[in-house]
Amino acid sequence: MQIRKATEQDIPKIIEVLKASLGETSSKKTEAVWRYKHEDNPFGISVVLVAEENEEIVGVRAFMRWQWQLGDQIFSTFRAVDTATHPDHQGKGVFKKLTLNALEVVKKQGDDFIFNTPNTQSLPGYLKMGWKEVSKLKIRVKPTNPFNWLYNKTGKAYTIKNTSGEGQLANLTLGYNKLKAKENRLFTLKSPEYLIWRYENNPFQNYEVKADQDFYLAACIKEHKYVKELRITEHIYSDDRGLQKINKAVKEFSKKFGAQIITSMGLISGFGFSGNYGPVLTLRDVNLNPYLKQELLQLDNWSYTLGDLELF
Repeated sequence: MQIRKATEQDIPKIIEVLKASLGETSSKKTEAVWRYKHEDNPFGISVVLVAEENEEIVGVRAFMRWQWQLGDQIFSTFRAVDTATHPDHQGKGVFKKLTLNALEVVKKQGDDFIFNTPNTQSLPGYLKMGWKEVSKLKIRVKPTNPFNWLYNKTGKAYTIKNTSGEGQLANLTLGYNKLKAKENRLFTLKSPEYLIWRYENNPFQNYEVKADQDFYLAACIKEHKYVKELRITEHIYSDDRGLQKINKAVKEFSKKFGAQIITSMGLISGFGFSGNYGPVLTLRDVNLNPYLKQELLQLDNWSYTLGDLELF
């Protein structure tokens, strides 16, 4: 079995392996979606390895590039995302071989760490390869006004996105990044290019986006068996005026889609409850110093929005 870096010509075969292994019920698997995720990402092109046997691609492993910042230091990192082994070749250790080889690639490049939120099935495999559990993500949950439940029972209609110009977004994200740097906690570096890519051009999920020179808000509806959730995935503001506008927009979204609950990371105030209800955040050190590694294994040292760690 040969492990090598993927090429542009491999993409059709990679999609075939993903479909054969994972199906298409959880997410779209097309060449356009693959390129959106691994080539159009403003943080950079992903590291993608494939496993070949008899000149056929039998497995794929992708690390999606990301940037986190702590104080004035920017970290070159990856999120461990798409991985699949063709059903005819499972049980041969393809996942482990691909992942360990990808780790060597990013280590030689001088990148800092890898993070992800694996499900319960894949978590043990990651832990065996050196990943460490940080914690389950903290999420705040707030019930909405019962009168809101009368609106838009289906939650299917999304309006045209109301975003500010890229110039306004540039000023907003610049101010946000400066404020976050002073907190001395790890945060995703934000830019207009990132926000547009992550939320407005995202082929996996419809996001409701509203913004002006004072704030940027992205949210989506998650339909559960007994409840409709309004998930606040991104909230950017630099002063009280922006926060007031965000709170107003959240109420508008909640009423518009008839949400029963609102979830966010530390944004919504008032009656509600918080807890470690999210998926497990894991970290794999690549080139971190030991002290910083220990710091990043404490969830309180991360300043994240749900969109930073939401699987897509």
